[in-house]
Amino acid sequence: MPMFQPLKRDGLVGFEGGGDGQVLDLDTAVKDGLLGGVNGGGVPDEKLDLKTMIKELDLQDIPSVFICPISLEPMQDPVTLCTGQTYERSNIHRWFSLGHLTCPTTMQELWDDAVTPNRTLHHLIYTWFSQKYVLMKKRSEDVQGRAIEVLGTLRKAKGQGRVHALSELKQIVVAHLMARKTVVEEGGVSLISSLLGPFTSHAVGSEVVAILVSLDLDSDSKSGLMQPAKVSLIVDMLNDGSNETKVNCVRLIRGLVEEKGFRPELVSSHSLLVGLMRLVKDKRHRYGVSPALGLLKPISAHKQVRSLMVRVGAVPQLVDVLPSLDPDCLESALFVLDALCSDMEGRVAVKDSANTIPYTVKVLMRVTESCTNYALSILWSVCKLAPEECSPLAVEVGLAAKLLLVIQSGCDPALKQRSAELLKLCSLHYSDTMFISKCRLTRTIQ
Repeated sequence: MPMFQPLKRDGLVGFEGGGDGQVLDLDTAVKDGLLGGVNGGGVPDEKLDLKTMIKELDLQDIPSVFICPISLEPMQDPVTLCTGQTYERSNIHRWFSLGHLTCPTTMQELWDDAVTPNRTLHHLIYTWFSQKYVLMKKRSEDVQGRAIEVLGTLRKAKGQGRVHALSELKQIVVAHLMARKTVVEEGGVSLISSLLGPFTSHAVGSEVVAILVSLDLDSDSKSGLMQPAKVSLIVDMLNDGSNETKVNCVRLIRGLVEEKGFRPELVSSHSLLVGLMRLVKDKRHRYGVSPALGLLKPISAHKQVRSLMVRVGAVPQLVDVLPSLDPDCLESALFVLDALCSDMEGRVAVKDSANTIPYTVKVLMRVTESCTNYALSILWSVCKLAPEECSPLAVEVGLAAKLLLVIQSGCDPALKQRSAELLKLCSLHYSDTMFISKCRLTRTIQ
């Protein structure tokens, strides 16, 4: 952190830290761009509020000399102490109000508690931020104009011209917040959504979906997308599109599912579930796993969807991927399996999956409390359904010892109660001596 030294030079207060130790004045610093400003720029004619500029720009690469050592935020009213260190006025006054009579950075005792406004530094800060702010506003206006122009082209374009217009619009809205706002304000959502239909090519459809997932859609826009023909096209692209298109389709459907007017029959589709499970199992492109499981979570709340998931063989597929999932995805997968256990056919399918018991027992007390909760609920469902078949198998893979760990931990009391009940259920198939031997932690820890 450069040390500011109030010095008189041609009637101006200067500061050290210009790179070669020389004392800089305002004009030299701005002209030479030593603080990262826009070359050749000056303070704009229009008076801009520094606080507003700092907030709206939200920059990360701010010169360190502009940062207050106390708050680590850009200074708006810099003042210099007798030690030469500069701070934001409100921050150093707060430091003094706590009874400190030292410099926060050097911890030197102050022989004078007066503060001197560092006007040169304030001008440099203002100039740097105002140049960045004006440039941002100009770029925003350019992007806004280009977005309106492309929307106009899209209204008239057909065939390959439509694909090119959509591709350009996608690049703009993905890169610029102002473009996204402009598309929404100019009625672009209804225009773009109207391009989805039973005869839409996947080339057009993939660009449309990529644009829509980038926009902040309101309830009316989402309701318009809930037409069966549009959903059917999106599901087709989920199965046959590129990996990027598949993920975009999942995210768009997820947005529709969260809407109040959503109808479960829209996602009670064999093709949709098959497409989602392909993403979950894809070992080459793992970035589709989280969005796919994120969609399976809400739709598994509907009985007709759960029934269809059982019929398409989703249960053993979900169970088999459990060991390869990261904690967030693992929690989602366990959530879905637990939801499937709420129906008899789902419980039977979960029980019949060969890896259900060993994989869920392994999860207990290994990841998060939520994962433990879902895994315990799944184990309770299958052991309750077929105690003579499942309980001994669960105990053999270390369930009893894991349940004792849960009971002795500081987790939720309801989770401890469920663990005690499951432990009691498992103990019914062993003599006391044998069951105690199964509760040893050695194998569990190994």
